[in-house]
Amino acid sequence: MSDERAPERRPATWSRRGWLAAAGAGLIGSTVRGDAEAAHGGPANQPVPRNPSATLPLAEFQPKSMLHVTETPIARARFPVIDFHTHVSRRRGQKPAVPPADIVKTMDAVNLRTMVNLTGGSGEELATTITTFDRAFPGRFVSMTEPTWTRAGEAGYAVWQGDEVANAKAAGAVGLKILKTLGLYLRDGGPQGTLVRVDDARFDPMWEACGRLGWPVAMHVGDPEAFFLPTDRFNERYEELSAHPDWSFYGRDFPAFKEILNARDRVFARHPKTTFVALHVGHWAENLKGVGEMLDKFPNVHVEIGARIGELGRQPSTSAQFFDRYQDRILFGTDAIPLGTETPQQVFGEDLYRIYYRFLETEDEYFDYAPAPVPPQGRWRIYGLGLSEQILRKVYYENAERVLQLKLVGA
Repeated sequence: MSDERAPERRPATWSRRGWLAAAGAGLIGSTVRGDAEAAHGGPANQPVPRNPSATLPLAEFQPKSMLHVTETPIARARFPVIDFHTHVSRRRGQKPAVPPADIVKTMDAVNLRTMVNLTGGSGEELATTITTFDRAFPGRFVSMTEPTWTRAGEAGYAVWQGDEVANAKAAGAVGLKILKTLGLYLRDGGPQGTLVRVDDARFDPMWEACGRLGWPVAMHVGDPEAFFLPTDRFNERYEELSAHPDWSFYGRDFPAFKEILNARDRVFARHPKTTFVALHVGHWAENLKGVGEMLDKFPNVHVEIGARIGELGRQPSTSAQFFDRYQDRILFGTDAIPLGTETPQQVFGEDLYRIYYRFLETEDEYFDYAPAPVPPQGRWRIYGLGLSEQILRKVYYENAERVLQLKLVGA
């Protein structure tokens, strides 16, 4: 029997990657202790030095993708576009942040025919908006009016607001916009009062008036589902909510996410002759099956895609099927605002529109959903849908023309 000692077996904790690295450095054959000393320049029981970059704050992490994939720049949309969801006018009589003539130059560059300004205001504010935008640039801007929420607690409000809708149409408005004020901020009895529900009966005359006038109601109630959950390590919108803690509706007396949608759906059901556009993909772009069920149940409802391609683009197969099935009921929108930098997924400009066009027209993979160094809504990228020309025409302008009962493209 040989008295030669059997070679030491390497411990199970010595990883395959470490073993390969040691082999490449010519270290195999020495003892494990020697390997550690050789690799780290000291006794094996000393801690391994940490890479200084391991302390990089997440907010500063801007990884560059290593994928080598097709990039298809789309400078102009294949067909003229109506953006059904924009906010171009300033409030309370202020001058526009960007002169309308400058906005039109950008529109021309990207083949954007018309911007629907949802927040045109009411009364004198609406009149100023229509004069500054709609009449100064015919066919390039159309504006919607808004309810006067400050009077909602007054006696006779329901009839008065219904009459105001008719007055706004006479002034040149093309529809009614509902902000998330209703359901999340509007309270009876002041700031500490009871939240007013989306399906409160006092607004029925307003919905009915829109139906009689053939007006669409662009409805924003609720917010992303994640905004109704705890802002903790499980919330995929953690960074966004940490940067904007006032966007969270978790706790306090806010209704649950589904409770808001259920109240909205009761409004849809009570007013079947009124056309509603559930903005932001019906506020549930994370659940297209649920949105489809809503569309199947309520034929008077459409959806638009503003500020939600970050959700649609990370489920490209499901989204493509959704666009195919509901191609007659999906409107193009961006939620564009021509000022500020706080929400880059909404800042009006050529870069914003070209991302939307790339998402809709190409089958490109893994690209940014907003013109920003850090994804603003969540740390993921999106995939293009490569929609057919038939569906593109409908989404880009045909569906919006029908809903608005206006001929805008080529006007």
